[in-house]
Amino acid sequence: MQVNIFHDNSTATFTYVVVDESTKKCGIIDSVLDYDQFSATVSYANADKIITFVKENQLETEWILETHVHADHITAAHYLQEQLGGKIAMGSGIKHVLEYWVPKFEVAADTPQDGSQYDVLFDEGDTFNIGNLPVTVWHTPGHTPACASYLIENSIFVGDTIFAPHLGTARCDFPGGSAKQLFDTVKRFYTLADETIVYLGHDYPKPGDEPMAATTIGESRQHNRQIQTETELEEFVSKREARDNSLAVPKLLLPALQANMRNGQFGAPSDQGQQFIKIPVNVL
Repeated sequence: MQVNIFHDNSTATFTYVVVDESTKKCGIIDSVLDYDQFSATVSYANADKIITFVKENQLETEWILETHVHADHITAAHYLQEQLGGKIAMGSGIKHVLEYWVPKFEVAADTPQDGSQYDVLFDEGDTFNIGNLPVTVWHTPGHTPACASYLIENSIFVGDTIFAPHLGTARCDFPGGSAKQLFDTVKRFYTLADETIVYLGHDYPKPGDEPMAATTIGESRQHNRQIQTETELEEFVSKREARDNSLAVPKLLLPALQANMRNGQFGAPSDQGQQFIKIPVNVL
């Protein structure tokens, strides 16, 4: 397995292209569409880097995978599928997110609540292949109900669940989030071997430091600032909820959720052909 790492500075997001070298087939995990919130303009620099990499290396894209419905960036899944093919997939917990947010945005006309806008919805324990690489799906809720992680050989791609040891874990205060569930999720990660590589969704380094894309289960068990091997549930929940109460709403929350529920699309155009993002007032 070859793991190729791409980083978006503006959203601090890691995108991974996982390649089975024996077949030259690949899966893309957590892509980024460039979106400027002030001008409401979309561009494709991050996604085009992925496309160039895939084409220059003569890879075949089998899967475009999401770890959850992101609140901090817009996915490029739909755009990548148009350019590269492959199936768009995420965990079946997306149905809970759709059930909550589709009525809030009043977008039932162009956003199916059953998740049929995705090619595949994975249940807990489902398996599939990237080329000859077997992948196992873990439902890993806590940050959101839709969170899923992908276990491939001695590596796990965890999205927004656990962060680098100096940061701790993802927040749990979004609708459907749960610090208790995240505790259980991380403790499940800790059943993996110490040498298991943990590929992270984000990192927020200090100025001058390079972003950290990966850690290991052993490092997390010993050094994660919020949850280590011996950490008890009550301690974690108390600290996590206190931290969440101090955090601001992500700046792209409403645009990102709305687009990401449609694989990075902005919904049906108006009669004049214009697309819009709805910003519902006083819903948070």
